[in-house]
Order: sequence, then C-alpha cells, then structure tokens
Amino acid sequence: MDIDSLFKACLLLLFDYAACLRITQVPKFPTSGNKRKMPANPTPEMLKKMRIESEASDKGIEPLPNSPGGKSKTRATVEDAMDEDEDQSFAPGGDADYFIEEDEDGRFYGGGLTSEQKDILNIFERAGDEVLAEVSSDELTITGIRRTLLKFERAVSKNQDQRSKYPDDPTRFIESEADLDNAIKTLVPLAQAPTLAYSELVRSETIVLLVGLLSHENMDIVIDVVEVLHELTDEDVGEEADGNEEDSEGHAASLKLLIESLLENSIMDLLIGNLKRLNEDEESDRQGVFHILGFFENVIGFNPSLATDLVLKTNILVWLLQRIQSKKHDENRGYAAELLSILLQDNQANRLELGKKDGIETLLKVASQYRRRDPVDAEELEFMENVFDSLCSALNEPGNKTLFVEAEGPDLMVLLIKEKMESRSKSIKTLDYAMSGPAGTSNCQAFIDALGLKTLFSAFMGKGTKKHKSAALPLASEDTSHILGIISSLFSNLPSDSPERIRLLTKFVENNYDKVDKLLDIRDNSLSRLRVADAEIERQKKDVLADSEEISPEDEDAWYILRLDGGLYTLQTVDYILAWIAMEDDGIQLHLSQMLSRKNQTLKDVVQTLRIYHDNVGEDSNNTDDARSTSQKAILQGLILALEPT
Repeated sequence: MDIDSLFKACLLLLFDYAACLRITQVPKFPTSGNKRKMPANPTPEMLKKMRIESEASDKGIEPLPNSPGGKSKTRATVEDAMDEDEDQSFAPGGDADYFIEEDEDGRFYGGGLTSEQKDILNIFERAGDEVLAEVSSDELTITGIRRTLLKFERAVSKNQDQRSKYPDDPTRFIESEADLDNAIKTLVPLAQAPTLAYSELVRSETIVLLVGLLSHENMDIVIDVVEVLHELTDEDVGEEADGNEEDSEGHAASLKLLIESLLENSIMDLLIGNLKRLNEDEESDRQGVFHILGFFENVIGFNPSLATDLVLKTNILVWLLQRIQSKKHDENRGYAAELLSILLQDNQANRLELGKKDGIETLLKVASQYRRRDPVDAEELEFMENVFDSLCSALNEPGNKTLFVEAEGPDLMVLLIKEKMESRSKSIKTLDYAMSGPAGTSNCQAFIDALGLKTLFSAFMGKGTKKHKSAALPLASEDTSHILGIISSLFSNLPSDSPERIRLLTKFVENNYDKVDKLLDIRDNSLSRLRVADAEIERQKKDVLADSEEISPEDEDAWYILRLDGGLYTLQTVDYILAWIAMEDDGIQLHLSQMLSRKNQTLKDVVQTLRIYHDNVGEDSNNTDDARSTSQKAILQGLILALEPT
C-alpha cells in the first residue's frame, strides 16, 4: 500500500472544499523580507476552522444544490427543523453535520463530510490547537525551547513506533503523522532566538533527528523539514528581535555551529537525493525544491568555500543544468540559474567541473532560446541574465574558452547581436570574456569567420538599434566598454599580416576614418570623467597631509582603483587600440595626429597613458593570469617604443 499517497489523499479530500469554505490562518512569525518567497500550501491549521460561506440573498431563499431531482427548495431554518423521530438517513453524501450545524439565523453550515472524513478533520483540528497554544503561550526562553524540542523528539519517536507496528494500516499512524507535522512546524520560531536555540538543537541531538526525517516515507514530512532548515539558516536569523553588534556576532557564531552540525550529518547528500524524489508537478513538491535551493544559497552565503564541496562532492551541478533546460519557465527554474551563477562566481574548481559536465554547451542551448524572443517578464529576464553571467564566469578558464569555440559559441553570440533583442548586451559581454587573453585567440578567429566584424562595428557606431536606427550607444555604457574589450582582444590575438587582422584594420580606414573619430569621442568623455576623479583624489591627499599623516602604499592603491573606475580604464583601452592602428597604418596615424592637435594633444599623450597601463598591469593578477600579464606587458612595451619617436 502507498502510505504517502493515502496520507496526501486525506489532505486533498479536505482541500476540495477550500473553494467554498472560510479559512482562518495561524499568525505567522516575521521572516526575512529579502528572500525569494513562494505561496504556502493549505496546512492542517488552515483547514481546521473551515466553514461554508453563505451566499444567501437578503430574501433568505436559495436553491439547494443537493435537492432531490435538482428542484429548488427553501433554505432550512430553525423553524423547519425535523422532528426527532424523522428519518435522517437521506442526508446527501452521508453528511454527518447536515442536520445539526446552523447559525442563529438558521443558515445551513453542513460540511458535506461523512463521519469518517470528519474524524480525519478532527485529528488535524486537535493537532492545530496544540500548535496555537504552543506558539501563543511559550516564549523563546531556554525552558520553552527545551520543551519544544522535547515535544518534537516525542513526536518523532511516536511516529516511528506507530509506523513500525502498523506499516500497512495508515489509519493507525495518521494521527501521529499529524502530530509530527505540527511538531516540526513549531521549530520555525526558533530562528528568532538563534543564540539560545541553535546550541540546544545541537546539544540535544535534535538536529540529528531532524536530518533523519529527510528519509521519511511521507514527502510532506520531508518538505516540512526542508522548510524549517531553510528558515533556520537564513542570513537574517534573529534580526527581528535584536539589532546590536554583539547580538549579530552571537547569531553568526550560532549559525556557524548549526551549519557545521548539519554538514557532519551529510545534509548536502540527503537534500540532493530528495531533489530526485520531489515531483514539481505538485505545488507542495515545488515548494520543497524551492526551500532546498534556498538552503543551499543560505549555506554558501554564510561560507562561500562550501560551494566547492557542494559541486565536487554531490550531483547538484548535473541537476541544475537539467533544471534550467526546462522549456516552461517558473520560479524554481529561475532559482536554479541564480544558484548556478553563485556557484561559479570566483570559483575556479567549479568552473572547471562545469566544463567537464558539458555545461558550456548546455548554457549555450539555453541562451539560444532568446535569439528570436525576449523574456516575457522581469523574472525570466533575471533568469536569462543569470545564464549569461554563468557563461561569462566559466569563460575565465582557458579550457572553457576552447569548449566555447567547439560548441560554436562565437557564431551564436553574433546571431544574438544581429537580432537586437534583450540578449544583445549580454552576448557582447560574453564575447568580451571569450576572446580575452592568449587563450581567446581561437575565439577571435572564429568571431571573424562568423562575419562578426560587421555586426560588432554596427553596434559600436550605434547603427540599426531596435528603436532608433540613428541613435548612438551611450559613451559610458556597459556595451561600449565590452565592445572596446573585444576590439582590444582582436588586436592582441590576431596574427600580424593575417587576413583576419587586415580585415579588422580596414574597418578603421573605411568611411573616412569614422571609427577612429568615434574612439576619440569616447576618449574625450573618459578624460572628462577622469578629471573629476583626480580632483577628488587631490582633495583626499590634502586631508591626509593636513592630519600630519604620510601617504601609504594602501592609499596609493585605493586612489589608482578610484581612477580606474573614474574613466582611466576606458581611457587605457581606447589608447591601446589607437596605438595599434596608428602603428600599423600611416594614414590612420596622420588622421589621428591631426584630430589630436585640434585639442592641443599629440600621440605623446597616448604614450603616457600606455606607460601608466604598463606600470600597473598584472599587479593584482593571480597565478592563473601570469602568462596573460606577461604577454600584455610585452605588447604595451612594444607599442610605447613604436610610438615614442613620433
């Protein structure tokens, strides 16, 4: 016998009346407002006070749907009550309350339930009353917490005992199942007092019992446990009750203790296993998946190093890649893409594992869905952005860049840019990541072969945009920054005198050097922004010196980063491109010199920018970027020497 199905059938039997019954909800404890939320399923507490809502008119006359022969009859009133000796066996459906439940006005309140069905409802009603009494009277003191945990332990023990004694007779353990369901829910308020509660959860080994319930036969119990774990590990636990710094430190220590205890009990493997058990065609199971993903996000947010263990020691990556491929978009699909993006961020091991699991090809397949259509709403737009962000994170690894070109990623990105849909900007960004560094050479060549130059420079010049064909891209826009990055990578990676490089250089000569002029416009804009940043830095330097303090290396580094954000980065990229085209074509160099002279500038100003670039490139690079940094330094030195005599 399928016990789980039978238990759910009892709940569904009660829920069939929800459309016509009045629901009284149990007051909820405050939770974090920044988390993803899903609507809650009807619970036994919500079902326990259901009553039929009267739709009677002021006249008090209305046809009864269960009248014999379908004819209308006058609504029953107190005056119409039947005699004691009258036969009551005709009650529709064997409704046990058909004749006895009336209000003071004589309105009918029969529930339509048989005696057996009403007994089931009473089980949940009694259990719900206990929960309300517990929540309303028990403060979050150490005594109250221990009493709550003891009640939970007894509920677990009783349910295990009843299930072992009567495994094939659900009616013998359904009451203990309802008690266990409500005992689990009483653990949710413990998130308001993590300093007291979490140490007790671990000390009493209640956490072991809670984790053990993830293997329970009844999936509703499993979902309850997952929801509790999601709430207990929320980053904002305890903030409703306390707000000072000492309390925050205590909450963090308690949360650390709880998470470590959960990890010791193999929580990750158990949750991944339950992802396979849950059927998202059912609303309650969808909520279960949502809470599992939320738990993973909470744990990784608290300790980012756990992201590596989650990916390398479980099958979460395979599940996430499968989940985001669903054709139908829903909140869990969006959450899966968000979690994937989090797992890949600043994590080399996870990025490499993604490549081994064919993740690059999978992400490209999902991205291709937005070639001819835009996301239908803000949630799907966020999903699309997370897919592209995951792709960009993965492309920081040289091996994944090879997989990207093998999966024809450059061709797809060019097509997405041509279509001018919402995915256009993200496609430009993805190409920037794919083509950067020495490992991006193959992607640069594939980009040229896919006729990407025409598409790229059309976007660069602001031609053919979706709404205004003549509108130029904003000079400081993210798209412009990534386009400059792509052009820079093309000059760095394409071999000298190769057909691809000649085609690239030709783009700057055509149309009377209009693209060179565009670069100079961006350069002027960057210089204006940089002057504002330099003025702020000078003010900060004066403040430091006024306090009789020396300027430290840390101060210098901070000010350099401020300059990069204030326009220096864009200026360096533009001057890097200008240096290349000036060195390789005399006509471009002459035109460039003439245009610079109109603003009292020369190529020496470009060289000065390159020197600053050369002196600072690679300083913050890690070991994986050493080769790229060395190559970039050598290129910059060559450009400086080539332009210096001029």
